[in-house]
Order: sequence, then C-alpha cells, then structure tokens
Amino acid sequence: MHQLSLRIESQPSDSDCGPTCLHAVYNYWKDEISLDQVIEEIGQFSKGGTLAVQLACHALRRGYEATIVTYNVQFFDPTWFPFGRVDLAEKLIAQREAKRATDERFDVATEAYLQFLELGGVVDMEPLEENLIVRSLVAGVPILSGLSATFLYQEAREVSQPRDERGRTSVANDILGEPAGHFVVLYGYETQTGQVMLADPLQNNPIAKTHLYAAPLSQVATAILLGIATYDANLLMIRKKHERPMSAKFAMSPVAKVAKTFDEP
Repeated sequence: MHQLSLRIESQPSDSDCGPTCLHAVYNYWKDEISLDQVIEEIGQFSKGGTLAVQLACHALRRGYEATIVTYNVQFFDPTWFPFGRVDLAEKLIAQREAKRATDERFDVATEAYLQFLELGGVVDMEPLEENLIVRSLVAGVPILSGLSATFLYQEAREVSQPRDERGRTSVANDILGEPAGHFVVLYGYETQTGQVMLADPLQNNPIAKTHLYAAPLSQVATAILLGIATYDANLLMIRKKHERPMSAKFAMSPVAKVAKTFDEP
C-alpha cells in the first residue's frame, strides 16, 4: 500500500474542480491559502473550467516545482519528447501560427504552456503505467490529474449552459452532449488489488458519497487518456523545491518496492 495523507474540500460549483484539487495539494504541503483565493486567482474559461497547466503556473508562481506528464497528442507531438529534446516553446509557437485554431482552449493552453516553461515547469510524455503512479507516491508527491468525468463516472455526456443558481454550467444530454472533463487527486495505490485512491472534490459523486474512494487502475487510466477530448489527459506533480528531486522519469528506488504509508510532510 502506497498512501499519502490528504484531504479535499467540496468544489463550490461544477467548474471549480481544478482549483479545489490544487487547494488540496497546497494543503498537503501545509500551504495556508484559502480555496476562495485559489479560485479567484486562477479564473476560468468563458464556459467554465480550467486547464492543468493553469494550475501548474499558479503553483510555480508560489515557489513550487511542477512536472506535467501529458497524453494529449492533439496538442503535443510525441517526437518532441523526452523533455529537452527540442525547444518546446518554439514548437508550441510554430504550432499556434500554423493551425490558427478557433477553439478558445487552444490559444489559452498555448499561452499557459509558454508561461509554464518560462517559469521553469517540465513537460514530459511516458506510458501511463502502475510504476509511474507508484514512483510519485513513494516520493511523497500526490498526483493531480485531468481526466474524463464522462468515462470515470460512466454518465451521460453534457451540454454547456449559463451558470444557474446551483452553480451548474452543464447538464446531462446523451444525444447532444459532449464529454466532460474533471480533476481529481491520486493519493494512494494498492498494488495487490490494482486500486487507485482518489480525492474527488465532487461531493456525492456517482462513485461514492464521500470525497475519498478507490477505483480500478484500468478505469482511472482510461479516464485519464480519454481526457484528451477536453484538453485534459495529464498528470500534474507539484512539490516544494526543498523536497527530493522529482522528474517524470526519476528512477525507481529500492524503497519503491516496499509497501509504505506516508503521512503529511
């Protein structure tokens, strides 16, 4: 069992999952910042929601180090990796000029990743395997992940709408709907059962009535990969600079092979 001690609050609206997960990670690192402040400082798209890289930039500006492992091959080309193989900023700028996308998220994502790289962030790409998750947890680093809520929850796709009195910016519609994205924090893994422990900011979610629950790695991994439909499909590792070095590809140490439960740092 590899498990960190982590708690998470309820997201105030259905589009505040990202900042709420980031707040949980800050809380894990004993960073006393309010959820309201995190939400206000990060902002949202016009239709609601945020990107993992926007969360990462916020963390970098607060003095953390951040690594994003991406599976979004619509935005990143596999030949650009491993990190440092090419000038990633140069590639992103060239891609933006060549594609001239009309999707708001494309331009926002490009600008956010350029800021992320300038701030010292690392972007990498590697297979989504048990070893990757365990390495981070053994290093004492929780994993903030952008994934497909539609697949994770096995619920109907959704149609966007103006924010209503309950804070909802979308409603279920299995015909007209589109896949919905979501953020959770991976804080534990049971090697014998293959169960991933998730901290989910959505209270009374379709999987459990609590914020903390376990789900099969196969289900979680598939949801992460399908997050490509919503500019998600990534893992974000945030840590304090004085902690042990972290890279998307840091070597598996002998301690990683020993079951261990971690407390808060």
